[in-house]
Amino acid sequence: MTERIEVAVVGSGPGGAVAACRLAEAGREVLVLEEGAPPPLGPDFAFSPEELETLYRHGGATVLLGRCPVAYAEGRAAGGGSEINSALYHRAPPGTFARWAERAGPSGLTEAALAPHAEAVERELGVTAREGPPTPAGKRLAAGASRLGFEAVPARRMAASGAGGERRSMSKTFLPRLAAAGGRLRCGARVDSLARESGRWVLRLAGGGRVEAGTVFLAGGALQTPALLRRSGLAPLAGRTLALHPTVKAVALFDDVVFDPAEPVAAEQVKPADRPWSLGCSVGTPAHLAVALAGRPETAELHRLWPRLAVYYAMTPSRGVGRVWTPPLLRDPVPSYRVSDSDLAALADGLAALAEILFAAGARRVWPTVAGLGPWTAPPGPLSLDPRAVSLMTVHLMASAPLGEDAARCPVDPFGRVRGADGLRVCDASLFGGPLGANPQGLVMALSRHVAASFLEGR
Repeated sequence: MTERIEVAVVGSGPGGAVAACRLAEAGREVLVLEEGAPPPLGPDFAFSPEELETLYRHGGATVLLGRCPVAYAEGRAAGGGSEINSALYHRAPPGTFARWAERAGPSGLTEAALAPHAEAVERELGVTAREGPPTPAGKRLAAGASRLGFEAVPARRMAASGAGGERRSMSKTFLPRLAAAGGRLRCGARVDSLARESGRWVLRLAGGGRVEAGTVFLAGGALQTPALLRRSGLAPLAGRTLALHPTVKAVALFDDVVFDPAEPVAAEQVKPADRPWSLGCSVGTPAHLAVALAGRPETAELHRLWPRLAVYYAMTPSRGVGRVWTPPLLRDPVPSYRVSDSDLAALADGLAALAEILFAAGARRVWPTVAGLGPWTAPPGPLSLDPRAVSLMTVHLMASAPLGEDAARCPVDPFGRVRGADGLRVCDASLFGGPLGANPQGLVMALSRHVAASFLEGR
């Protein structure tokens, strides 16, 4: 069975949802194809096993292969990554495109040129600074940072107004607007390959079925988009330049309660301009604590203390380069990343600073996610990290099909068009020219809106 449509959008996360909504509200006939399911709603769903099964690819058990394996999280549901992240929002930090030009060549874009798109997204989502006091975990981070001469600044959030406001993910914002404008979302629709036939794109779906479209926007994310391009024999440069934010975590024990399940993840972040890392708060549910403390002999004892435990992170923009592989006969891509010595040095410095801040905030003990280190009862001083011992993770994958002017390095042009593939565009984190150094979904949405606007303007 073949369905014909004017515009097909593959993926419904921040990139796909924004582009699809913009196109549908401009009068285009739009169909969004989403591999995952609609996210279930309800007060008992958040942080439950059902959430992992429904919203995360492979239930969250995913890893980048390499010298030091890096666990990663990838959304796989209507709304994509916006359904599983903390709703923190950043624009591109100053100098982003200049830094990326050193790695992928000029992009043809500037922060100023994207500002109108960022402003429109912020209005439409109601991006705001936090109202009310910080969460207990965020308050500890801010207090400790202040005592050591650092500043902890709360990131803006995509959330409803008021303390503890509900996350304004794509399933609550742009996807309902898409439907109101006449666009359609089809869940459970995995696109296996693309082919150009008689001037139109044919999208072959898993399990049979085809969709024919005049134009296709790819928004599967930094792994699935290059994998789909490569499976389809398109854009041979795609997948060769994967970037990420390697992250190490630490669990801190305080004298009083620091975890409140009714509160969102703390928005406080420490981002010194002269350091190669940033610090912040992570999810501290019992399940997440169990993962962070895996292998520790005192885990059972700490389980009863979990309201007094908080999880924090140190993150650095990657210095190394990863790849997205598409081995024959495998359904999913195989990503890899070689953690560099400079990655490890930056994370060691950030972890040492994080421990010092936590003890300054009143922590009694700190457990890093590094085998053989800790628990600490005082700041450890300078550290070095063994790649065989450290447990790294990331929730930020990007830059696997960079946008730019240099056809020798960038498979996508400055308007999101895949080179050598008329009518095919990309509108997700694949477009980045390198690591961002901040939560990426704000820039993803601004770039997606830019790509959609370029299409509507005939560019």
